Amino acid sequence: MTNLDIIANAARMVAPGKGILAADESTGTIEKRLHSIDVVSTEDSRRDYRGLLFTTPGVGDHISGVILYDETLRQAGADGVPFSKVLWDNGILPGIKVDAGAKELAGCPGEKVTEGLDGLRERLAEYVELGAAFTKWRAVIDISADIPSRACLQANAHALARYAALSQEAGLVPIVEPEVLMDGGHDIERCREVTELALELTFRELFNQNVVLEGMVLKPNMVLAGKKCARQNSVDDVAAMTVKVLRRQVPAAVPGIAFLSGGQSEVEATAHLNAMNKNAADLPWQLSFSYGRALQASALQAWRGEAGNVPAAQAALAHRAKMNGLARRGGYRVEMEKDAA
Repeated sequence: MTNLDIIANAARMVAPGKGILAADESTGTIEKRLHSIDVVSTEDSRRDYRGLLFTTPGVGDHISGVILYDETLRQAGADGVPFSKVLWDNGILPGIKVDAGAKELAGCPGEKVTEGLDGLRERLAEYVELGAAFTKWRAVIDISADIPSRACLQANAHALARYAALSQEAGLVPIVEPEVLMDGGHDIERCREVTELALELTFRELFNQNVVLEGMVLKPNMVLAGKKCARQNSVDDVAAMTVKVLRRQVPAAVPGIAFLSGGQSEVEATAHLNAMNKNAADLPWQLSFSYGRALQASALQAWRGEAGNVPAAQAALAHRAKMNGLARRGGYRVEMEKDAA
């Protein structure tokens, strides 16, 4: 696959009115999600749940790609059709989480660096054979009184860039995810400061590693006060601060920015995305979404492990995808949630 093909797929991932479904929860994380609805996590239950998401009627109208976990990329539905083929046949690009998780960073107490570069070239070749079109790597950056350190930010930026270069070498679009966590009591200004530096260092490393910016997608956090902060900002303030940071640090060559939800509620994540697209003018990149819980939470609660609940669960996912598709154009209103209830 040439750079032109990678660039075309990156543009497809952030096509107007569409976004990405993050369904790449690790085995441990999906076990917690299924436990919350009193479902035992087994290979079959995980397959059944992910399968209902991927086969939701009309899901391709608002979803351009799905990030999968290694197990899921190798799975087939109950009918024997591989999930990657199900997605391709519905006009949706399959992607794959390729990092090995965040581990303690030596010399930096309380901070983490994402691992997984060892053997990545060989794994990427296998993922291409399994039908993947893009990849994802997540860096985890926490905020407290003394962190993050520049060493932590630099180490994660370098790993993100090496991963991105290897992905493009394999013909895959890299999703670059430097996530500043919204845990803690920091205010929005502190989040802005850390997010700006994280993005600055990340793009410096991407440039140093010869990553084709036109052939990648950025997956950042929105600029928010921490969940424990006494002062929570308005939707418009969050949107304005987030766009301000992006204008300062994200090159115009990047085709699109697909936000993570990071613990926001379904409605909050949609409202923030909508405000950015509605209020900001002349943006050089598409502002999109790459949500996990903010797309899946209602669907999971509707399903509860019962085959008879699949239509209701799929309707819940279709609704959230549609709401976020509208937010891509600045056409979402909170009243639309009541209309669908």
